[in-house]
Amino acid sequence: MHDSALARLPDFFKYLSVERRMSPHTDSNYRRDLKRFVSHCDRNSIAAWERVDGQHVRSFAATEHRQGASPRTIQRRLSAIRSFYNYLLREGAVKLNPAVDVQAPKAKKRLPATIDVDQMARLLSFRTDEELSVRDKAIMELFYSSGLRLSELVSLDLEDVDLADRTVRVLGKGKKMRIVPVGKFAAEAIVRWRQERTKLAAVDSNALFVSIRGDRISHRSVQKQVGEWAKRQGLGVHVHPHMFRHSFASHLLESSHNLRGVQELLGHANIATTQIYTHLDFQHLAKIYDAAHPRARRKT
Repeated sequence: MHDSALARLPDFFKYLSVERRMSPHTDSNYRRDLKRFVSHCDRNSIAAWERVDGQHVRSFAATEHRQGASPRTIQRRLSAIRSFYNYLLREGAVKLNPAVDVQAPKAKKRLPATIDVDQMARLLSFRTDEELSVRDKAIMELFYSSGLRLSELVSLDLEDVDLADRTVRVLGKGKKMRIVPVGKFAAEAIVRWRQERTKLAAVDSNALFVSIRGDRISHRSVQKQVGEWAKRQGLGVHVHPHMFRHSFASHLLESSHNLRGVQELLGHANIATTQIYTHLDFQHLAKIYDAAHPRARRKT
């Protein structure tokens, strides 16, 4: 790619951040994806964005597939290319979007991994003898109580939690704000953590959860601590932060059967995203059907 073509990329990422309000995680992924696409263009002697056609994009997707990229990853890379070309169209730099009709291989639908109610109770039953275990208990209780994403929890500030009202203010995807309830056990764990927090937190830190160094806790640290506690509690399965969100949704839906309510609590823009949890609840519903429906009950 010519330098003049590459010069378009910084402006595009500024546009994503300011106008599209994309998360830093998505921004980082798109940067990697477009870097790979630029390398593909260079290998094929494509010097300018307007010279890219649909076949070039299909060739890129096929190459990524051969090199072991998953269908989900290829979908994201094509989304990055489509978004970039939509930006170029808006700027009048190209006349068409070559990625608009290119499809990634279909991904197998995977149900989200969850742990059941008894496993969750076992995981959260550990003793809290020092500051870090108090913090970790509060983190995991809040994850399970309120269905937060990892990025949402890490970015919480002290003032985002209203313990009098038992709610937490969350900044979700697309910079959308939502208020979600905080359960009794999570509220109690947060009260205790806030008492211990002063021993670790830097004076100028406003983060709810901090590391041993006193600054805001990192995504990686939360992932590591959750996995370690699952091992210590003998769960026998790999537990990651998002599993709390999946379990929260599944257990709540199983009890309430209120799909719209669960959608609101999770902050899903599209109810189709929430509907995946109905598959997890199918066996439970099937048992209710067999026990209650006149045409399903067996004669004794």
